[in-house]
Amino acid sequence: MKTYKIAVMGGDGTGPEVTAEAVKVLKAAAAKIGFKADLTEFDFGGERYKRTGETLPDSAVEELRKFDAILLGAIGHPDVKPGILEKGILLKARFELDQYINLRPVRLFPGVETPLKGKGPKEIDYVVIRENTGDAYTGTGGFTMKGTPNEVAVQSAVYTRFQVDRCLKYAFEYTKKYGKKARGVGPENTLALVGKTNVLTFIYDLWERAFHEMGKKYYPDIRRDYYHVDATCMWMVKSPEWFDVLVTGNMFGDIITDLGAITQGGMGIAAGGNLNPQGVSMFEPIGGSAPKYTGMGVINPLAAICAAQMMLETLGEEKAAKKIEDAVKFVTANKMKSMAAGKMGYSTSQVGDLVATKVAE
Repeated sequence: MKTYKIAVMGGDGTGPEVTAEAVKVLKAAAAKIGFKADLTEFDFGGERYKRTGETLPDSAVEELRKFDAILLGAIGHPDVKPGILEKGILLKARFELDQYINLRPVRLFPGVETPLKGKGPKEIDYVVIRENTGDAYTGTGGFTMKGTPNEVAVQSAVYTRFQVDRCLKYAFEYTKKYGKKARGVGPENTLALVGKTNVLTFIYDLWERAFHEMGKKYYPDIRRDYYHVDATCMWMVKSPEWFDVLVTGNMFGDIITDLGAITQGGMGIAAGGNLNPQGVSMFEPIGGSAPKYTGMGVINPLAAICAAQMMLETLGEEKAAKKIEDAVKFVTANKMKSMAAGKMGYSTSQVGDLVATKVAE
């Protein structure tokens, strides 16, 4: 029986609650398919920071390298200044573990409401691949004359050809395997670059040249498109059915994936992965810690459960991942009244039970 070493970080607020349900479903899938999940819990988050002043120490990063994957709940504490935990835990893990791909499926499940009139699961079914280690997130820049009327703040967006190429290679390979034609839901596999070549004429010139060079040479069977990011935002609302797989830089990806999340039913159902295809990847619900709901048992755990599903798919346990995806679709279509906290018709643990029971059938 194959064993996967999984690090579990519940984090802050409702993070531990939703992570517990993801673990419940993960164990059900492991028992059904026939593999083992060896789980180790870590308490990194706001409470630990308040006690010790630690965010994610270097020793913890080295320990996390030994795992097959990381399952994260949420980071963000009302008693800790914004930015400390996010930079000290989330960004540090992404950069130190070189998780250079952020993978965000934007898929509307049956029974889930979308604010897009006339759109359903057939139309809202695409993926955003976001480069995860470059752009304005590198911290390149600083202040001069801070606090004076002449203060200057500079934060530079930085990309290397190496960063761009490895992200594009992942995106082309992903499209070949999971594009609409590969999944039998469209006539062709299409990868579209999202950028701003008319204004950001250095960075997205690099992206566009690399995109077409790689596509022409190695992936001639994949259709290539280009969309300006502002137009992409409009089309995500008006015509999401146009999209298959989108690839973009760190900042644009950060913005458009939140727009995608609300079109697929909100933060309660949206999951993402921070991937190092050659190392350790981290999977999480993309919503925040929702501290006002902590301990009430009303938060939606489906995003965390979907994060576990993505983790298994990435680890190669595709049968188990399919089991979880089908179970979530069954529950959204036949059981839950809403994706909103306190309006689901079930408690947090009851939703986890519904999915786990369906997986075990």
